[in-house]
Amino acid sequence: MQQPQPLQFYGDALPGVDPAELHGRLIVIEGPDAVGRTTQVVQLRQWLEQEGHAVLDTGMARSALVGKGIQQAKQGNTLGPVTMTLFYTTDFADRLENEIVPALRAGFVVLTDRYIFSIMARAIARGEDRQWIERVAGFGLVPHAVYYMRAEVKDLVSRVVLGRGAFDFWESGMDIGIGTDMYDSFVRYQTRLIRALDRMAKKYEFTIIDASRPPEEIFLDLQHRISRLQLHDIRKSARAETGRRTKAGKA
Repeated sequence: MQQPQPLQFYGDALPGVDPAELHGRLIVIEGPDAVGRTTQVVQLRQWLEQEGHAVLDTGMARSALVGKGIQQAKQGNTLGPVTMTLFYTTDFADRLENEIVPALRAGFVVLTDRYIFSIMARAIARGEDRQWIERVAGFGLVPHAVYYMRAEVKDLVSRVVLGRGAFDFWESGMDIGIGTDMYDSFVRYQTRLIRALDRMAKKYEFTIIDASRPPEEIFLDLQHRISRLQLHDIRKSARAETGRRTKAGKA
């Protein structure tokens, strides 16, 4: 079985956070738009809860601090690339401090639909400086596993057409004027996004999942891989930490 490594931060640790106290598992599902991440996160949460694990699922633009603000700003189609990046980074920072870290400290399995990698990939796809965005996002925790659902642009296009029936303004990169129409822009922007994620895959040790397959096959693949993360050791670690603190309090 795969032995999970203790959590650590990519850069400077958040103030007041000791990674040694984080006994849960941080699992990231990454990938471009329309690849089917959210579907997999929903199914994985149900499966993990049936297995007896406490689960938190989270994702971009869900923070109490700026989640609604991001949605409101996107309705106006006026967000600049840098403003958008900082908006999403603030959203991530708020969720990290107030949702992800507390859940990990309590021994939860944290499933996150996208992570700092999507923030960086979106910034790079919009022409922002790679080193700058890596420094900006460097306060994130190193996940126990990053599963990169990879598909070609043609697969994404077919899913949009068959699923939603229309392309999204932001998922098509229409704000940066790289295409002649929504379809052309979607293809160009998602190609950039995939290229950026591909570059990160080796550096950040992503596990690449073939997302061109049917959703049922993808789920079974993810289920098998997550089963190897020794999730049942979470409870042992949490109980040991509780015992240690109890003894310390009596001393």
